[in-house]
Amino acid sequence: MKKLLVAVLILISAALFAGTVSVIGPWSGVEMDAFIPVLEAFKAETGIDYTYQTYRAEDLANVLPAQFSAKKSPADVIFMWSSFITSNTKSIVELTEVIDTDAYIPGALDNVTAADGAVYGIAYTAKVKPGFWYRKSFFEAHGLTAPSSWDEFVALLEKIKATPGIKNAIASGNGVGWPLSDVTEHFLIAFGGPELQKDLIEGNTSWTSYAVRNAIGKLVYLIERGYFSEPTEWTTILEQWWNGEYGLYFMGQWITGMVDDSDDLAVFSLPGSRGMVFSIDYAFVPEFAANKTEALELVKFLSGEKGQSIQVSQGGHIATVEVDVSNYPPVDKEIAKLTEGVETVNDLDDSIGGLWQTAFWDQLKLLWVRPERLDDVLMDLEQKMPE
Repeated sequence: MKKLLVAVLILISAALFAGTVSVIGPWSGVEMDAFIPVLEAFKAETGIDYTYQTYRAEDLANVLPAQFSAKKSPADVIFMWSSFITSNTKSIVELTEVIDTDAYIPGALDNVTAADGAVYGIAYTAKVKPGFWYRKSFFEAHGLTAPSSWDEFVALLEKIKATPGIKNAIASGNGVGWPLSDVTEHFLIAFGGPELQKDLIEGNTSWTSYAVRNAIGKLVYLIERGYFSEPTEWTTILEQWWNGEYGLYFMGQWITGMVDDSDDLAVFSLPGSRGMVFSIDYAFVPEFAANKTEALELVKFLSGEKGQSIQVSQGGHIATVEVDVSNYPPVDKEIAKLTEGVETVNDLDDSIGGLWQTAFWDQLKLLWVRPERLDDVLMDLEQKMPE
């Protein structure tokens, strides 16, 4: 009885004196709604309260260097590109001994691990970018089937384009340019192989090479024939696609948590593709965090089976540590099947980062409206690659 009383007093004391951890992440709207249950579970388990703010990584890239120079930080735990984390290790807490690095799937922490083996970030859950999404009911209503070859894919686009009420066969989501980059990477991987994606990230292949031009040339072929829509804000065109104004929409796995009926969703990759982007959400603790102790507790929770199980149960996420498959909604179990037998690769523009990333987005927005300028686009991307 005395031991029980002591344990209760310890818990009460921890709750009374626990601080508040501030979190900055990229999610808003329904995506934020899916993350809050994780923070609530952390609060219930530790007694540590939290605040959450939404910031785009593009904005943080401009804000954080000045904050760090002044030995300040806008939050205690910050979700950010891996390239930023590894470029700013002097201002970031090493997590090698804080988190269980052995619990992660192979390679998950590679992008936040320094040359000396020190780990500076956590790999939270990931999203795969599997291909072109469609509504099962739309395909059934119009007698459409997923393609098994390039020719069948083009024929499918032609059938969708000719369907009454359809604006374009494929919806082109846009924000700052990243949704366009996702579909572009899919073409690079499908027609150049996972090796091409890796070589571009590492700077071993020129953007003006035949392999790159051939892969993106396939994309340009479709743009020129009007199969892709004009770039439109990605959540707006998501609703339009769902309402039947477009037949296909290339988007990451998180789309499953953004529609009214995920059971009506299906997806296919470009036929013959041997690779798929596995995009991990990375987070770090700044050296200048106001509540560093609480921040370290949170990253441990986010790195663990419990925190990630709660997240994947919301839909649209894949765990980077082992969790019971029963935690996944049915549509995410189907996505897992698509990854079987294919190589997972890192997101291209997130991996390269810096000024090149924004140039990539800008050039793709140009390509969508001026596809005849493909060679100019590729030349510009090659010239702006970091040395």
